[in-house]
Amino acid sequence: MKPAQLAAENDRDPRPRLEFRKAEGALIPHVESYYLFRHDGRDVEGIERVDLGQLRFVIKGSGTVHFPDGHAESTKKVMINGPGTSAASYRMQGPFHCFGVSLRAIGWKALIGLPAYKVADHIVDGEKLFCEQAGLLWHRLHKMDTLEEMIAAIEPLLRMRQQEVKPVPAAHLVFLRAVREWAATKDPTIDDLYARIRKSSNIGERQVQRLCKDYFAGSPAHLKRKFRAIGAAMRIYQGARVDEVVGPFSDQSHMINEIRQFTGHTPTSLRAGIDPVLALTLTNETFHFLPDVIPESVDLRRR
Repeated sequence: MKPAQLAAENDRDPRPRLEFRKAEGALIPHVESYYLFRHDGRDVEGIERVDLGQLRFVIKGSGTVHFPDGHAESTKKVMINGPGTSAASYRMQGPFHCFGVSLRAIGWKALIGLPAYKVADHIVDGEKLFCEQAGLLWHRLHKMDTLEEMIAAIEPLLRMRQQEVKPVPAAHLVFLRAVREWAATKDPTIDDLYARIRKSSNIGERQVQRLCKDYFAGSPAHLKRKFRAIGAAMRIYQGARVDEVVGPFSDQSHMINEIRQFTGHTPTSLRAGIDPVLALTLTNETFHFLPDVIPESVDLRRR
């Protein structure tokens, strides 16, 4: 290696850096936040907890995502990650830079338009879904240095996509509001979810199950497990004792297994040796959290 190359290698910051901004304006109903992840190390490894849908532009580097069923897929320049069923791991060849859009559940339907269960634990080629506009934006992002520039560049593409995909039906908004309220309760039950939806609509249990698959890639029971495990992981990472968090679970072993499935960590490893990016999402509650499936108060009419 030449001296100049060696100096460049030594100057790389091995620590991951993650910036994010909450969505504003007309896209609030559909987009929760934007983020820019940079890791200038040579090898980048980590664990990604379950989340709602993500739209990502890989600006620098490439790698592989390993999904819970054991299969692996290579990253794409523009990629869409559907709502996951369990935590996934990744290994990237750095430096690795990625600009992403964290979608709300309503945004998954309004901007992506694919049933979540059909693409769960898979990477979808964003260039095929968004056509040539996504590829053109990918090239433009290479010339940008700040997250603010990237947000300004992608918003026209997202607004255009809003007009291309059918509006979210009113009944689905009732369902999503009920999910938000249900997930915020201390120990949500499936019967409680059905009851909340019955109060304001004629959506039956079968339709609730179908909508859960379309928006969250699983049944109401699986959705409950996601909410419960991520909520417990956040509390433990932020300092709560295990005995303060175990209540909604059948016992401590059950809690440990559930947290491991959905975050890739045990309660012990959440506090020692945790993946740095996962740590950021568990530390800051303003970063995208699963129950934030739909804004509490926003005009959801087509804009």
